[in-house]
Amino acid sequence: MGLKSDSNTLYQIVREIRPRQWVKNLFVFGAIVLGGRLFDPTAFLQTVGAFFAFSFVASFTYILNDIVDIEKDKLHPIKSNRPIASGKLGVKFATVVAFIFLISSFFTAIFVNEYLFYIILAYVVLQFAYSFKLKNYIIIDALTVSLGFIFRVIAGGVASETSISSWLILSVIGLSLLLAFGKRRAERTVLSSKNIDLKTRSTLRNYPDTLLDAMISMSAAFTMISYALFTFQTSPSTETPAIIANLVPSQLSAPKWMMLTIPIIIYIVGRYLYVIYENKNAESPERALFEDKPLLVSVAIWGLSILFFYYVLGTVNL
Repeated sequence: MGLKSDSNTLYQIVREIRPRQWVKNLFVFGAIVLGGRLFDPTAFLQTVGAFFAFSFVASFTYILNDIVDIEKDKLHPIKSNRPIASGKLGVKFATVVAFIFLISSFFTAIFVNEYLFYIILAYVVLQFAYSFKLKNYIIIDALTVSLGFIFRVIAGGVASETSISSWLILSVIGLSLLLAFGKRRAERTVLSSKNIDLKTRSTLRNYPDTLLDAMISMSAAFTMISYALFTFQTSPSTETPAIIANLVPSQLSAPKWMMLTIPIIIYIVGRYLYVIYENKNAESPERALFEDKPLLVSVAIWGLSILFFYYVLGTVNL
């Protein structure tokens, strides 16, 4: 009986720390992947350390938010099933677990380097401000979420001592804003479809659908334009393979191969917009990614294209 109880507690802890959402922390690998250092053992291990540091601190913030929003979450059709809101995980015990993850994050960051520790510390301060104040203000709440993604990208660069393109930062800003506003649009849709009052998040009542639609459109356009400029400015130095060089003009002997990924990004953004407005499944971006096969496949194709252009064409003169 005790074993069953312990097993159930462990299960609730795993649910509460949301390991599936750790996929967001893959942003820390942006610096070494696009810096051509993915297969540099030292840079890779340092970035892995940054990934776990952010994953641990992210789990801390999930627990913190669920404790702060426990009463509101009880009114939500989905969030009411979370361990803390449902009472399956006590608040005091959850608080202890939260600080264990926070301390683990700090120690992991220090192990990598002191600058990563400062970034994690700044992220924690930001999350406290978000949990207790900033999430109550429209637009500012989305900007705060976006800043969290920027911290992840910078953390990857700091951990591996790799420079980061300003265009990459701009692309991340656009994408993170798209995810943030898209999530709020989907959440309004879910609650409205169930005839539930928008008490679960005070800012939802102040977000008109027209404003969210405008911000989503702006963020989508910003993402695509920034990414297009990023591919033009930072494509790896490559040469056209001989088999292709014989078929194209000499002016294309060193093309911007990364620009070929622009249509993929346009499709990914378009598909995500479809998920927001048709599938109503963007309340959880990571769930939208894993459950929408076209979106998942297109992201996989984009990732493989990046690896090919940077680590095959980008490293071999043909």
